[in-house]
Amino acid sequence: MAASAAVPQKIRESAGDRIFLAIVYTVLILVVIVVLYPLIFIISSSISSPAAVTSGRVWLWPVDISFKGFKVLFSTHEIISGYANSIFYTAAGTLISVTLTIMIAYPLSRRAFFGRNALMMIITFTMIFSGGLIPTYMVVRELHLIDTRWALLIPNAIWVWQVIIARSFFQSSIPEELLEASEIDGCSDMRFIRSVVLPLSKPIIAVLVLMYAVGQWNSYFDALIYLKSADLFPLQLVLRSIIIQNNTAGAMDAMAMVERQQMAELLKYALIVVATLPVLVIYPFVQRYFVQGMLVGSVKG
Repeated sequence: MAASAAVPQKIRESAGDRIFLAIVYTVLILVVIVVLYPLIFIISSSISSPAAVTSGRVWLWPVDISFKGFKVLFSTHEIISGYANSIFYTAAGTLISVTLTIMIAYPLSRRAFFGRNALMMIITFTMIFSGGLIPTYMVVRELHLIDTRWALLIPNAIWVWQVIIARSFFQSSIPEELLEASEIDGCSDMRFIRSVVLPLSKPIIAVLVLMYAVGQWNSYFDALIYLKSADLFPLQLVLRSIIIQNNTAGAMDAMAMVERQQMAELLKYALIVVATLPVLVIYPFVQRYFVQGMLVGSVKG
């Protein structure tokens, strides 16, 4: 008769292990509360009545639900045009930045590339020391980029930190032997990048896309400096103008001034929701690549 299968015995946890797990779960729950509470509070405030927001009656859930803030925002043409401009700047800027970052990071990761260490030192130097605002503005002006969409796409197209992360990823994930084998088979450099490097680099590409997209979406300082035409303003600059306009009090009676102040307070929360919603929608699609790309790209194997 066949011997009966051994029943695996459950390993008993010691009292110290249970205490440690309880502490870990407690800390994680506190972290989740700290992260989620501001998001819930902002969303609740954005759909509460102006009087409830100003009086501080909103703590967690909406009070006197009202969508007046969003109605005021989307009733203006500038919001729609600002959204369209920000989507264009984010999509085009991310495509340009990711392409240029890969083009400069991959050659720097290959040992056969002559002068790669010196070039990497020069690139890293720009991360520590920059020319400053006035020289940068003069360069953009001499290139005739002032008051054009290119002013928001070209000057800050490459971030040094992203180049370093991508270079480390290529060094640890794309071995030299793979390149040598492709050269023996007659594969050109461009075909090797297109057919081998890019398919194997999805994690770091997802990281670069997320970083550049978030940075481009939240950017407003370059638009404030380089753009003059209102039809070119991104969403962030439009939202800034709306807040300034609603905080500016002219000649009006006390009741109208109170209502204006209440609306300005409500608009702040509605603007945060409007500005962060696209990022929250995009993040879940690249989240599974984000951790892997950051870990592999930040540690040289």
